[in-house]
Amino acid sequence: MEPRRPMEPRRPIERSRLSVRRRLAIRGGRARACAVALGAVLTLTTACSFGPPDPDVAGEPPNLPTPSASASASGGEREVAVTVLAKGLEVPWGMAFLPDGSALVTERDTARILQVGPDSDADGLKVAEVQRLSEVTTGGDGGLLGIAVSPKYQTDQTVYIYYSTPNDNRVAKLKLKGKPQPILTGIPHSRDADGGQVAFGPDGQLYVTTGDGTTGTQAPDPKSLGGKILRITTAGKPAPGNPVKNSPVWSSGHRNVQGIAWDSGKRMYATESGQKVTGELNLIQKGKNYGWPRVDGEGTDPKFTNPLVSWPAAESSCSGVAVLERMIATACLQGRRLWMVEVTGNGTMIGQPQELLKDEYGRLRALAAAPDGSFWVTTSNQEEGGEPAPDDDRIIRLVFSDGGAGRS
Repeated sequence: MEPRRPMEPRRPIERSRLSVRRRLAIRGGRARACAVALGAVLTLTTACSFGPPDPDVAGEPPNLPTPSASASASGGEREVAVTVLAKGLEVPWGMAFLPDGSALVTERDTARILQVGPDSDADGLKVAEVQRLSEVTTGGDGGLLGIAVSPKYQTDQTVYIYYSTPNDNRVAKLKLKGKPQPILTGIPHSRDADGGQVAFGPDGQLYVTTGDGTTGTQAPDPKSLGGKILRITTAGKPAPGNPVKNSPVWSSGHRNVQGIAWDSGKRMYATESGQKVTGELNLIQKGKNYGWPRVDGEGTDPKFTNPLVSWPAAESSCSGVAVLERMIATACLQGRRLWMVEVTGNGTMIGQPQELLKDEYGRLRALAAAPDGSFWVTTSNQEEGGEPAPDDDRIIRLVFSDGGAGRS
């Protein structure tokens, strides 16, 4: 579990350092929607255009609550419309989208899989419990964590999950409402820095992120599954083309990776949290060692790969990561904000990272690019270190002007 720091009193949005123009307060218990002018806080280039999703993840859009106003560009700036889609959740950890545009969301501590959308009611998107998994052991950073939808879901109806047991962490496949079938077991389980993300890459293989735990000895050990990013087949076997034949390890030297995503150039990005000094956003490359526990943030040893960008741990400790065209976003727990990083066509960072939603919604965890081009982000305030608001935990939708959903 990443280090905690005292929570500052949450400020109302109208007093935020962001320039907020409140267009509409939806009455009758519905979630509030507002348009946030990014201004100096987040300036995107006029060439930034998110475009439609890839065919393999595109689906029918859910019936979303309408944001307060259409976002528009002015003077080269971008606005983002912010809408609360769902509320009353308990530590939503993983998020993946079904072909109909609805999302499957895991709750770490309740071991529930929820379906959010596509239908809505007066309170936002409908949230339905799909199932509660008795196989899951919760506690600390462990529980029901990552979830991924099979690229062939329309024919195989299969999802993949990462969860904790008393003795290990496991990856399993299941058909919703069915019994999990483990495909990879023996991943080290720890109360802290427990990892737990799963996602399908552009190559069709399943990537799994694992935590190093608390000792710092597992991340550099090629024989341990801890502190790694793994690449496996849907049967749980090491994928062809891995750095070492018959090993599932894709990269090593990780403290605690909880978010992975790819850009249109098939470059892979991952967050790193739980380090003592810094939080990181890494560009993940085959067979590279990212330095933990020898390096925390930037280093000088050529044996280790430096992060694309790093921040002080108190401003980051990020979990989810998502990509829209050339914008990489991370959702931060301790930092209680989104960090936005713009990259060139070859993955080099442009300018300086910019922050969004700082202190507006508390701790932020899961982050995903929805099929309609928006971002969905979850809060994580119903846990140690959080200061839950009456509606927490929530799922929030961000629609950027002149890009993806809501393009004018």
